[in-house]
Amino acid sequence: MTLAERLCAYQTAGLTPSMAASGKLTRVVGLTLEAVGCTAAVGSQCKVQTQFGEMDAEVVGFADNKLYLMPSESLKGVIPGARVTPAGNGAGVPVGMALLGRVINGIGQPLDGLGPINTATTADFVSRPINPMARRPIETPMDVGVRAINSVLTVGQGQRMGLFAGSGVGKSVLLGMMTRGARADVVVVGLIGERGREVKEFIDVILGDQGRARSVVVAAPADASPLMRLKGCETALTLAEYYRDQGLNVLLLMDSLTRYAQAQREIALAVGEPPASKGYPPSVFAKLPALVERAGNGGDGQGSITAFFTVLTEGDDLQDPIADAARAILDGHIVLSRQLADSGHYPAIDIEKSISRVMTAVTTPEHQQQARALKQAYALYQQNHDLINLGAYKSGADPRLDMAITIRPRLERFLTQGMTEVFDLETCLNELHMVAMPLMRAG
Repeated sequence: MTLAERLCAYQTAGLTPSMAASGKLTRVVGLTLEAVGCTAAVGSQCKVQTQFGEMDAEVVGFADNKLYLMPSESLKGVIPGARVTPAGNGAGVPVGMALLGRVINGIGQPLDGLGPINTATTADFVSRPINPMARRPIETPMDVGVRAINSVLTVGQGQRMGLFAGSGVGKSVLLGMMTRGARADVVVVGLIGERGREVKEFIDVILGDQGRARSVVVAAPADASPLMRLKGCETALTLAEYYRDQGLNVLLLMDSLTRYAQAQREIALAVGEPPASKGYPPSVFAKLPALVERAGNGGDGQGSITAFFTVLTEGDDLQDPIADAARAILDGHIVLSRQLADSGHYPAIDIEKSISRVMTAVTTPEHQQQARALKQAYALYQQNHDLINLGAYKSGADPRLDMAITIRPRLERFLTQGMTEVFDLETCLNELHMVAMPLMRAG
């Protein structure tokens, strides 16, 4: 009898997978376990006996009579022929207001040493998609406390933005600034695939006590298994969805979408899926939109999830497959420039290459004109930067460029901001008006 036939027989008899017969391990390939003699559905949990007790693993695929399992921890202690027992779909993710201020791992277990999480409510890792016709439109601006974003790249409540950056250009610091300064009821932070040192530093230094009080941090560092990193992203979305369904406005910060894709790549290649683009199998490009679409506005009576997904551009290549796929499914992108970071310009937002696709829906025509004038002056100066530095440009040749050169120092001050500074949306708009008016009169 095949696996599918046995599963149907169990369901017909009213049995659950956990009541099914145990199987045994026959093979370990990389991080993947192969088991025979038991039946379990893809996505369900199994218990694997080791020298140190039972280990959790998830069914990620099957072939003929073999199940492919991905463990949630190290393979240490696994022995040939070890017993594998189906354990159903698991308990899900604990959700509730008790998680505020807590740090949990990819499956909802506490990491902060503050004791168990006292909540009786759980939710599935993967939820049903929202009917697109049931979502509220994006009509309200979202104050994130960062002047360059509030003024020139205004974000709406329920928008999904990409934060594209190479390594070491300040994306974690920018996330921390938004965590402290954003006008949101709850902040959910997913630190996926980061160095363990950076997790502690982000929570204690960048997030701080003020930011942590209204935040939930999901941490699955680089040394966690691919399954735990994958679950970490899904757990962060599950928590954000729960708070949104309670009518709250949620800020979701996911660092990073690239690590999510890399974790899925490791799992997919381990079970034999062929690579498609630069080693990424097709399932990666199917999972990315499924994850991103979980964020956004809810229906009537629900809140919103305003999400910032960081995308690691390896070698500062914006044409990387994951970066290219992310741009197509997000509602805008903010690009952090290494050149700006090297010059001490923080946050290193390149407003020339960045865009918010819903800005016109949440801002006034006057605001849009002022932001456009500022971006045009910034771009004009950048295009003539070499001529100006070499002294080849003569004043008076182009009145617009003359104004861009004159206002450049003021523009630099406007677009930079200290790590602990917070600028509300009204203040940002007033300052934008003061900077942009001379440009509009000259243009």
